[in-house]
Amino acid sequence: MKIAIINGPNLNLLGKREKDIYGNKGFDDYLKELQEEFKKVDFTYFQSNLEGELINKLHEVGFSYDGIILNAGGYTHTSVALADAVASIKTPVIEVHISNIFAREDYRHVSYIGAKCKGSISGFGLKSYELAVIAFLHGDKK
Repeated sequence: MKIAIINGPNLNLLGKREKDIYGNKGFDDYLKELQEEFKKVDFTYFQSNLEGELINKLHEVGFSYDGIILNAGGYTHTSVALADAVASIKTPVIEVHISNIFAREDYRHVSYIGAKCKGSISGFGLKSYELAVIAFLHGDKK
């Protein structure tokens, strides 16, 4: 199974920024743990702070992968273009957030992307990504 993990703005600073919200671990270290736990999954990882690059990556992998885990960061709450990109591809997408977006500022309660995704997971720290992998491995094939 091929799964792409696509992270948006500021997620390159995991382990350095707002540790009380996002934790102490960088994503590269966490990705190694995921790869070790899910040996049968071929992971691809991409991170960008630029909206257009995220859209390009969705287009690139969105017709050939088995699943995409997307943490669009702040673009979740602002980007119609990313939502359109998710709607335009064939590969199912699971929206992931490290923090519980519904326990934060009001503007974070809105996701333009979520309605275009197979599902959304938020609030479980980095484990949110693991839960998304499990959903792809054990979920229905719709």
